[in-house]
This record gives sequence, C-alpha cells and structure tokens, in this order.
Amino acid sequence: MTFNDIFKSSFVDKVAGFSAIDSILALGAAFLVGLFIYIVYKKTFMGVMYSRPFNISLIALTMLTTFVILAVTSNVVLSLGMVGALSIVRFRTAIKDPMDLVFLFWSIASGIVLGAGLIPLAILGSIVMGLVLILFANKTVLETPYILMINCTNENAEFVVTDKVKSVFSKYQVKSKSVTAQKGIELVFEVRMKNGETSFINDLSQVEGVTNAVLVSYNGDYVA
Repeated sequence: MTFNDIFKSSFVDKVAGFSAIDSILALGAAFLVGLFIYIVYKKTFMGVMYSRPFNISLIALTMLTTFVILAVTSNVVLSLGMVGALSIVRFRTAIKDPMDLVFLFWSIASGIVLGAGLIPLAILGSIVMGLVLILFANKTVLETPYILMINCTNENAEFVVTDKVKSVFSKYQVKSKSVTAQKGIELVFEVRMKNGETSFINDLSQVEGVTNAVLVSYNGDYVA
C-alpha cells in the first residue's frame, strides 16, 4: 500500500468522475421536453378547471426524474438505496381526470429515458405523444352529451316532459327517476345535441307541474 492509497477516497473519485456536460445536456433536454408537455397539457385540457401549478409540476417532475436516473445509473449501490427510499413514499392525492394520469406517466417516462441518455428517443416519443393527444383533443364531437334534470309535481307533468324530450332529441336515455314527498318526481335524462340549442329548456320550464329544469354539460364527473 502506497502513501496515495492511504488518502485515497471513493467520494473524491466519484466527484472526479462526474460529467457536468452530460448532466447539463440531460437536464436541459428534460426542461425542453417538460416544457413541451406543459404546452400540450394546456392546449388539450378539457376538464372543469385548469390547474397551472399541476401543469408546472409536470416540468419539475420530468427534470427531477432525470436527475434521479442520472444518479442511479452511476452507482449500483445507490440504485438499490434509492429503490428502498422511494418505496416508503405514499401519494394520497386523488387523480380525478384519467388524462392527468397520462401526463404524469409521460413526464416520469420522459425523465427515465433522458436520464438513461436516450435523448433522441425521448424527443421523438414526446413529439408522437403530443401529436396524438392534440389530434384527439381537437377532434370535433358531432353530438355533445348533456344531463337534463327535471322536477315534476305530478305524473301528468312527467308524461308531458317525456313526450317533449322524445320530440326534441333523437337520442336520449333515462339515467334515474326518484320520487319524494317533498320534491315530487325528479327525472334525469342523458341527451345529445348537435347544435347546442337550449331554447327547449324554456318550453319545459313552462309546462304545468314542472318546478325546475336544469341542463348540465356531461364530462363523466356527474353522479346522479
């Protein structure tokens, strides 16, 4: 053993073997890919309320995943320790929109690929994903689904309302019917409209025995 071996440090070796250029390239590419995901999410968002902090977190998640993969790929022992550390993390925030889950997985997958050094694959995959999401998000829906809720005081009003719904809509479906002593009869229809004309709501509200008429755009979050 020589004098240099005595003062030799594995930590110093890791610092000396660290490539700043590779890390900067990977993190820079992660920022650009995350920014592309940010733009696609903002353009294709179809939920009730747009969340800018969530969208910004997609950029941070892409860069953070890249940062972790860069560290893991440099040391096998570190990778095992990272798996153990991440296994105790629990995320309890509910993901209500399935598309949000797609964007989260997209950010994580991009970070993993970029951290592995496959920058062209990450860029190509992100472009393809973005084009697919934009294509389907901007696709024109010929018949928009709506939820129609009607409150009636008696059966005669119910029959009149049902006949009017049949005459106005070619496609409709009774989702629920509830009868209570306080509110009377509540009917919930799923209807589809092509032109978005809502004047028929005024006609329904004027039917004798109808106390309330509500039309709600249906996006899958409504619970009857």
